[in-house]
Order: sequence, then structure tokens, then C-alpha cells
Amino acid sequence: MPTILSVSYPLACVGPDAVGGAEQVLTLLDAAIVRAGWESIVVAGEGSRTHGTLVATPTPAGPLTDEVRRAAQERHREAIVRVLRERNVDLVHMHGVDFDRYLPPSGVPVLATLHLPPSFYTPAALRPARPRTYLHCVSRSQHAAFPPDIPLLPPIENGIPVEEFGARVRKRGFALALGRICPEKGYHLALEAAHRAGLPLLLAGTVFRYAAHERYFREEIAPRLDGLRRFIGPVPLRRKRRLLAAARCLLVPSLIPETSSLAAIEALASGTPVIAFPIGALADIVEHGVTGFLVRDEHEMAAAMHAAGSLDPERCRAAARARYSAERTQRQYLERYERIIAGRSALSPA
Repeated sequence: MPTILSVSYPLACVGPDAVGGAEQVLTLLDAAIVRAGWESIVVAGEGSRTHGTLVATPTPAGPLTDEVRRAAQERHREAIVRVLRERNVDLVHMHGVDFDRYLPPSGVPVLATLHLPPSFYTPAALRPARPRTYLHCVSRSQHAAFPPDIPLLPPIENGIPVEEFGARVRKRGFALALGRICPEKGYHLALEAAHRAGLPLLLAGTVFRYAAHERYFREEIAPRLDGLRRFIGPVPLRRKRRLLAAARCLLVPSLIPETSSLAAIEALASGTPVIAFPIGALADIVEHGVTGFLVRDEHEMAAAMHAAGSLDPERCRAAARARYSAERTQRQYLERYERIIAGRSALSPA
């Protein structure tokens, strides 16, 4: 049976309670590899929880400076080389935005999933000189945003275990926003909308120790918090499910073209409509007036928060079941692994 080596972003942990979308996708695939009877090895930060064999690298505790990031990339590279020397790996699957900094030596094929918009990647990442290195996206809108001269495999859209978000609970009056707390996510606009609507908002997520992220929280988020608009920090998976099911709506005020949104998909699976700006994949995920609202600014977002109660939760659940099942995503990845390993397909290397 094949052996797959999955590699996370060096400064992130993977597992059921992972914050980032890339880490959640890696967790989903790790489970699928083991369930298929294959061998799964995962290089990720200390504290990760995996189904397969974890090769942990140290997770920095202090501020995440450029020097700290470079040191973490080097530790990741060393761990990858060590695994390849000691084990017969059939394919390396990389998920980090900086994957080009720790690409393995030539030999074993590499698949890199691009989880972020094109501008987040270096030219070296998008045009790797290493042979048998394949790139692909996580949505059609993201795929279309890349320059046409970059050969990409067809995208594999993200999925979630839809049935795990199907709890029927009484809807409460609060709106919810969750994810990484950083400037491009635009959560200050969600808070502005909640103030304008006069509705409570729970903001859940992690402030990573990057200087820009901490400054954003200090200057843009904290001043907008009060008794009704609260920051509750990171939430484990079980609590996230309860919050998504009970919320009147999920706010996704991202200021960059989202390549996907697992939070939005999870909200729909929970029967909760999504209010978002119509950029990137969010315009594909949200069906305006049916599973949520696509709005242009915080003024329209505030009005949509009141209108969210008129939408049918069952229509939201049905959309998630029809389009974003974990089984489909896992099956497509396993098929892609097999085709790359066998070398029998018409796939174009990057």
C-alpha cells in the first residue's frame, strides 16, 4: 500500500481543533489515508493530533518573527529529509504557503495544494524547478485567478464531514464570526455591522503572535468590543459546532478573495445562513437570498443580519450536503495520489 507524507505549514498544528483551513484539510486527508489502509506520515508542529504517524517539529512560543519563521522552515526541511531517508515514501503532499522553502530533493513526486490567493506565493513556489512537482487549487474561482502560464492540475474543492454539523438546536439571537484574527479577514467590519444592527456578536478565533496580527487586534478589534460584542478566543471543535448551530448567522467579512471557506460551509451544514462579501469563492458558496446574503459593506451587512432569520435552515443544510461532502474530497485526493504515483495520467507537472 502507498505511503503518503503530508507536510503542514511549519508554524501550525493539525488536528480536529485546527484553526486554519489548510490544517483542517490535511487532518481530513490524514484520516482518509489511514481508513483506506495506506500509511500516513505527517510532519507538523508539536501538539498536533493525527491518525497516522506524527513527526513533530518544535512550535515557537514567542513572537513569530522572520528569524523564527526561517528556523521553523529549516526544522521542517530536516524532518522531511529524515523521513525520506528512513521510509519508502511514495508521494509528498505539501500544504504550507511557503512550501518552496523546504521542498524535498528530487526523486519522490510532490503535490502542493495551494490554499491561498496567487499573491501569497513566491515565483519560486509557482514555478518550481524541481521535477515531478504538481500544483493545484481548492476551488474553481481560485484556479481562474492564477496566471494562465502556470500549469495547474484541476482543482479539488474542500469538503467537510457534513453529518457532524447537523445538530438541531434552538436558534439564538447572536451572530458569529470565527477564524484567524488578522487584517485581511476584516473582522472589524463584522463588529461595525453588529453595532449598527444592535445585535450581539461572538468573535471566535486565534491571534497568532505575528506583530501585524497583534497590532490589528489591539487597534481595530479591542476598541469595538463591549458587553454585546465579545471576543471568546479559540474554540474546540465540539463548541464550534454548538455555536454554529445556535447562531442566527455567520459573518465572513474577508477583504481578500477567499479561495474557500470551511467556516462558511460548516455554517451551512449547521443550518445557519452566511453573510459575506462577494469576492473569491464566497460568491460561489453563498446563494444570495437562499443560503445567506452577499453584501457590499458593513451597512448592508447590518441589514442582512436582521434578514437572516427569514431564511430556511433546511435549504442551507441541503446545499452543504449536495456540494461539500468530505467523502467526495477525500475520494478525489486518493485518486489523484494514485495517478501521480503510477505516473499513468496526463497530468502536467508545474
